[in-house]
Amino acid sequence: MKNILKYTKIGFLGIALLGTQSCQDVLDEQVISAIGNDYINTPKGLEDAVSAAYSSMRTWYGTEAGNNFTVFGTDTYTNGADGSWKFMNTYTNDFDSRNGHVVQIWDDFYRGINTCNAVIERSTNVAGMVDATKKRLVAEAKFIRAHHYFLLTQLFGGVDLRLTETLVPTKDVKRSTVAAQYAAIIKDLTEAIPDLEAKAKATQYGRATKPAAENLLGKVYLTKATSEAKANDDFAKAIPLFQSVINNYGLRLLPDFAAVHRNGNEVNDEVIWSIQYTRDPLTNGGGNNAHVFFLMEYDTQPGMQRDTENGRPFKRYRPTEYTYNVVFAPENRVNDSRYKKTFRDTYLCNRAGTFNTSFDTSKPRLTFALGDTTIFLPGFEMSVAERATKKYQVLVPSRYDERIFLGLLKHMDPSRVDRTQFEGGRDYIAMRLADTYLMLAEAQLQTGNKAEAVKNINTVRRRAAWPGRERQMEITEAQLNMEFIYEERERELIGEQFRWLDLKRWGNLVERVKKFNPQAAANIKDFHVLRPIPQIQIDRITDGKSNFPQNTGY
Repeated sequence: MKNILKYTKIGFLGIALLGTQSCQDVLDEQVISAIGNDYINTPKGLEDAVSAAYSSMRTWYGTEAGNNFTVFGTDTYTNGADGSWKFMNTYTNDFDSRNGHVVQIWDDFYRGINTCNAVIERSTNVAGMVDATKKRLVAEAKFIRAHHYFLLTQLFGGVDLRLTETLVPTKDVKRSTVAAQYAAIIKDLTEAIPDLEAKAKATQYGRATKPAAENLLGKVYLTKATSEAKANDDFAKAIPLFQSVINNYGLRLLPDFAAVHRNGNEVNDEVIWSIQYTRDPLTNGGGNNAHVFFLMEYDTQPGMQRDTENGRPFKRYRPTEYTYNVVFAPENRVNDSRYKKTFRDTYLCNRAGTFNTSFDTSKPRLTFALGDTTIFLPGFEMSVAERATKKYQVLVPSRYDERIFLGLLKHMDPSRVDRTQFEGGRDYIAMRLADTYLMLAEAQLQTGNKAEAVKNINTVRRRAAWPGRERQMEITEAQLNMEFIYEERERELIGEQFRWLDLKRWGNLVERVKKFNPQAAANIKDFHVLRPIPQIQIDRITDGKSNFPQNTGY
């Protein structure tokens, strides 16, 4: 059984400390009161502070905020029927500097950053700790700090680049530059890599490792290469980092694409790094909530009621026509298993009886026993005559709407305690090897090595093939261009909190949203490649409007 990282809540002014270690995938925590400011200067305090910094990852991964920032307002997902955050998809004026998600990400990341700053600075004062352990903890703090600044840079542009501990509130804050931030991020990761554990899985699972830091640094270079801070060798610098992750740590693609995200299989050989959640409601925070956002309204349909197996359907994110017809083009599904293994296309009866049909009026009534198929989504148009022969409702693409559509399987959490539970307990996979192969191929394509790029793309595609169709899944050099990569990344990674950030770094967010997301097309503008700085941040500082100006357009 793996020794799992336990997240800690720690403060420097005497608030409660939570945290002990356990070899079970739960937060086995106890409350220790009266923790003083000097606690972090002890070996146990330093380790608990790093665990506390990790907990800030839970603000982004698997959350409503993290998904709204990365799934909404893209070319592959638009809004479904429900939710109060539709403006983050449609880019209306409601998406402004008072946005709660903006404030949440900003504040929680800076809390995490300040904790990392404290660890890095105070580590020199900690006596009685093995030097290698201290170096590893400092390296983990640098990894977390780099991670947070990397996301903040992509979302907001220039931010407050604070690399020393803030002990008291200050109003002396200015916006840094994107170039300075990338320099700091690269420095942190470069310094962290030698002192992190050089293996696929950390001894205490969930901690950053050398391959995780290499993977992140490679992505930093890949992103920087198209930013205002770009250098001519950014793509070239990314390549050996990705190659090291693939070749040096025993990581491997799982033989079955569906197994990567299978419930209960979150710790597997393809995972480079993941965010830890738990089944204990007292210590899980808001939980991993990705399971609710991508589901259709199955629970009001004949023969169906809400259950834990099919999920709690928030019907928040709905695939676009581009997703259905181009990314997962029907003619490719005979070779590529990822359509079938990504989306739920069949529902089985959990409420027996005879019912009037709803969306499929090719027959007026249907009778279901428990376990019968009640809904089938074939993914193509089926004639009325053919649908009439089926003993279930057939949901064809022309009938999709904001309530009924293909739901995503990746984040399903049937182990929740009941059908209403929102706070999921699955770990969130933040980095996995298929993404590394695709980023490596992209960097190789950008540096003119198309032959090697094709090999890496085909490694991912062969794994995705139906048995016996591996050769048909392979592409040639003539077929590989950036448009192919735009589509291939989403075939593999859809719903994994990458798309908005990908489109931004490719420089085609506005173009592709206008082309493929009708609900967002009318409102998205060039300035939407950055998010608004929280107004509360500007209001906190002296001469905020001049020292910390708002991003254009907000």
